Amino acid sequence: MSAAARNQIDITLSLSGDTIAAVEVLPRGRLELAPLFSGKPTVSLLNALPRLFSLCAIAHQVAFLSAVEAARGEDINLATRQHRIVLVVAERLAELLRGLFVGHLALDFASMAAIRALMQDASVLVGSAAAGSDAFRREATGRVADKLAAFGLSNEGGALMPGSPLARRIAELDKLALKPMPTQHSFLSVADDRTIVEGAFVSDAGFFGCTGRQVHMPETGPWARHVTRNGLSPSRSGPAERMKARIDEIAQLCAWLKAGAHDEAAADGTVESYRLGPGRGAAAVECARGRLYHKIELDRYGKISRFEFLAPTEWNFHPRGPLVRSLQGAVLTAERHGQAAVRAMIASFDPCVAFTVSFGSTCDA
Repeated sequence: MSAAARNQIDITLSLSGDTIAAVEVLPRGRLELAPLFSGKPTVSLLNALPRLFSLCAIAHQVAFLSAVEAARGEDINLATRQHRIVLVVAERLAELLRGLFVGHLALDFASMAAIRALMQDASVLVGSAAAGSDAFRREATGRVADKLAAFGLSNEGGALMPGSPLARRIAELDKLALKPMPTQHSFLSVADDRTIVEGAFVSDAGFFGCTGRQVHMPETGPWARHVTRNGLSPSRSGPAERMKARIDEIAQLCAWLKAGAHDEAAADGTVESYRLGPGRGAAAVECARGRLYHKIELDRYGKISRFEFLAPTEWNFHPRGPLVRSLQGAVLTAERHGQAAVRAMIASFDPCVAFTVSFGSTCDA
């Protein structure tokens, strides 16, 4: 599929009364890069990645580099590994901030100037991480933390000030009427990496069959990390809970970067690489929306023979994935807010492309 592949997700819900009877997801078209770069040097694709992926470009480059090094059997030193982890974490923080403020406060006109200033500081933070200056990075992180405090996010522990713009938005999401059915939750983690990278990312059915999880595709992203990290029972998983998880992670990442980014436990699994055989390697990177995978095969001249990648959106918006499980059987308890509640739930999974939502009735068939 060319770079002009269909780049949106279409979601169709069939209602039986006030209950969501069926959820159909038409995933975005897959971007097939191997035909474009086959036989070319690895640097050609490495340099093209920022143009191909406007979101999480650093994560893609780190995943690609790590996969290539694994394929070549190269080891990287600790300083390089730490630098890449800091880069990925800084970009993850910037993307989480973008999703939080642009996604939830875009219509808060009184906050627009403050949001623009915050996003500019987040961009500076990513640049400071790329420059490798600890002092510059800490200063930039401090400015981000100070601006977050103005939105009601405490520098200590991520608590929200009552009545702040973010607290008001969470209260609005809590009021949206969508009563989900109990569902099975499973989460993607570093423990799944080997199973995934040793399989094929693309199946004959037009998607991926790499995990053996034929019934339930796992969720990945901020809420999955929050539940796993804190050992929580995912009893509630609505948009408000997912927004709180994003805020909690933003506070933790700010604290980690500001403290010097030296705690290895805090970055566990952020960047992992796997040698799959001579000339074959893979890597996994924990980016804003979840776990990103790259896999590469090099020919005898060290040029690209095969290349595949698997983005977090493919998991969360799989036709048997966590979004479908969250919506299937849910009851719209207030008709006036029902569709808004559904859209809020979809947006809380933060796809990396646009999505459309359409509603129909089972009686229409």
